[in-house]
Amino acid sequence: MIGAQLLSSETLAAGWLIYVPVLIWAVCRAPWVELFTDSRRQHLLFGTVFALFLLWLVRQDFDTGVSYHLIGMTAVTLLLDWPLALVGGLVAQMGLVLLGRQDLAAVGVNGALLIALPVLVTECCAILVERAQPRNLFVYIFVSGFFAAALSALLCLLLGLWLLWFDERFEMPYWLEDFVGYLWLIIFPEAFINGMIVSALVVFCPEWLETFNRTRYLSAPWKDDDPKS
Repeated sequence: MIGAQLLSSETLAAGWLIYVPVLIWAVCRAPWVELFTDSRRQHLLFGTVFALFLLWLVRQDFDTGVSYHLIGMTAVTLLLDWPLALVGGLVAQMGLVLLGRQDLAAVGVNGALLIALPVLVTECCAILVERAQPRNLFVYIFVSGFFAAALSALLCLLLGLWLLWFDERFEMPYWLEDFVGYLWLIIFPEAFINGMIVSALVVFCPEWLETFNRTRYLSAPWKDDDPKS
């Protein structure tokens, strides 16, 4: 998460110009009728927003204005699907703003970077898995869970560093060339947490995952064991 003081006014405005249309699109595509008529979906949405809020509160704040925390949007996207994932992420983000843990001016940039981008990566991975139509359950867990979370963390980190470098308001550390070795310390926890959550949901509550095809992955193949007469 990036503080508003580290970004130029042009970058902050560009963040809003990207984030707001994405949110409007998500609101238009969200299944509001099903949500209002299904208490299970309501509980999932509210519980997910609360879990995201708590997850983003557990973070390391640096004096430079940059904060590090787990993202968690991969599991949220697979659980709620992308429209409600974006809406839920915004609500959790507003909770941080009310607590003073995030700058209101930087909501656009942080939302586009830490919410919209992971949702986009996860949705693309899920679409690729559906097009391949694998029958192996671990393909869904690994590609849509572990791999999507790792790729999201990597892209968010690299894009965030690029924004800080582009605006020239953040003094880059002299050991930045050695930063590649530390990438695994950031990517692996993100992939592990999201992958384990997705694995647990697949095993215990597969009906909660909006992007999970239970018919393909969990239905046993038909086999005629009766001997032919």
